[in-house]
Amino acid sequence: MSGKESKGAAKDPGSEPTLGMDPFADTLRRLREAFSAGRTRPAEFRAAQLRGLGRFLQEHKQLLQEALAQDLHKAAFETDISELIMCQNEVDLALKNLPTWMKDEPVAKNLLTQMGSAFIRKEPFGLALIISPWNYPVNLTLVPLVGALAAGNCVVLKPSEISKSTEKVLAEVLPQYLDQSCFAVVLGGPQETGRLLEHKFDYIFFTGSPRVGRIIMSAAAKHLTPVTLELGGKNPCYVDDDCDPQTVANCVTWFRYFNTGQTCVAPDYVLCSPDTQERLLPTLQSAITHFYGEDPRSSPSLGRIINQKHFQRLRGLLGCGRVAIGGQSDESERYIAPTVLVDVEETEPVMQEEISGPILPFVNVRSLDEAIDFINRREKPLALYAFSNNKQVVNQILDRTSSGSFGGNEGFIYPTLTSLPLGGVGNSGMGRYHGKFSFDTFSHHRACLLSHPGLEKLNEIRYPPYTNSKEQLVGLGVPKLHPSVNTLCPSSALPPRSLCPAAARCSVWGSEGGDPVQECKDCLLGPLFQQTLGWAGPLGLWSTVFRAKVLACGLLIQLGYAW
Repeated sequence: MSGKESKGAAKDPGSEPTLGMDPFADTLRRLREAFSAGRTRPAEFRAAQLRGLGRFLQEHKQLLQEALAQDLHKAAFETDISELIMCQNEVDLALKNLPTWMKDEPVAKNLLTQMGSAFIRKEPFGLALIISPWNYPVNLTLVPLVGALAAGNCVVLKPSEISKSTEKVLAEVLPQYLDQSCFAVVLGGPQETGRLLEHKFDYIFFTGSPRVGRIIMSAAAKHLTPVTLELGGKNPCYVDDDCDPQTVANCVTWFRYFNTGQTCVAPDYVLCSPDTQERLLPTLQSAITHFYGEDPRSSPSLGRIINQKHFQRLRGLLGCGRVAIGGQSDESERYIAPTVLVDVEETEPVMQEEISGPILPFVNVRSLDEAIDFINRREKPLALYAFSNNKQVVNQILDRTSSGSFGGNEGFIYPTLTSLPLGGVGNSGMGRYHGKFSFDTFSHHRACLLSHPGLEKLNEIRYPPYTNSKEQLVGLGVPKLHPSVNTLCPSSALPPRSLCPAAARCSVWGSEGGDPVQECKDCLLGPLFQQTLGWAGPLGLWSTVFRAKVLACGLLIQLGYAW
């Protein structure tokens, strides 16, 4: 959309007299009317919105870089790889695949439905609410927005009020590129968000802390609104004795202190033996010096804490355990040096909450089993990492734990893959997104079966009065679940055992074992059909049509008709 429509695009309830009035009612009514009119459903409209979002990213790259630098002191390189490029890749992927994603998805049918059409249709939910956080205020706002627009929803966007500069760009500039009859940005803090959540939405997508996630879910439950909750938590990083310390230190240093540690998928603590800890500490110090210099405060590659509230919280955590590396802070700059803590107890505050800052505690364990037990008795994390030269060690942690995502000898580079979903489990969230997963998240998968109106005589087999012959024919048309191979076994739904030539070799009818799937296929598509209709010949590509004819023939015979 053109810039001339941007006036009044962002709704700031705090800027208007709203005594006794609902500040969001008009906006939400406008969006619902647009959705009810079907405006967002055509593929052409969805693609136009995605192209507009892409133009916003391209034409205002510098503006977004400046906003993120003001909010987080984020380096342009970090902004590009973790915010802008990832958003643009999501837009490009959606534009390329939108026609395919929107297509009806055919599904398998049984004999009773062979004459109809069975498929899954991906439909937009309607009015979606996206509430985004402050730590990656572009990425975690626009990536879910791509999925919501591609799926054909109207969207209310609520950016974080904490990242003020980025919020301003999203509120004032982004609406110029989208159709404002179907899109709106609303502003405000917790109080305004609470009032917004009193309204009914068709889908809510929230990224933030588990504490606020519970509030979101409680509000959504009042309207039975489905939600995706992208939450955080304490992400473990296990380092095995069999590893290269410098390689591990380089990787851990980069993804712990990236964005000044304010990353939900960053490692929140290291689990290792005391000997491995002693080997890692000098290599971590070396990596920090190599990345950020002798004085990290003067490094343009190291950001700052988002605000004073979070700075004070993090500075309080520096008193846990013992500072082995770093520990310096400057309140005037909201600066905290890359820090490593040792001798940390499990009961200390730094191990009770997500750190979201440049502090890395070490917890000592004596064995792999002890590390796995430590992980499993805590809440399921959003991410889990393991470093070892022994593949079996990495696989054991993968097999014996649960987390939203897992990295073996790798950091958090996996969110750059649109082919992998991002999402938590348990306390770290529910739902998933990125790439096609975003489209699916914001789409209702509607089960559809279309039948021809001229088949009512065939349908009479389903109606009372019920008879044995009707039961046998219906059993032929609706295969049961094979008890041994957990797949559809046609012969298990056949009438008498005598009709099955492979009965003696089939685990359903007999006890001689064999290959039930192949034998049942041979039975149903071969000798049985010949017995039923006296038909013989190659099956090949005609098997599906022939199966429908068998059912129709049986039904017609039972109903006294001739074919």
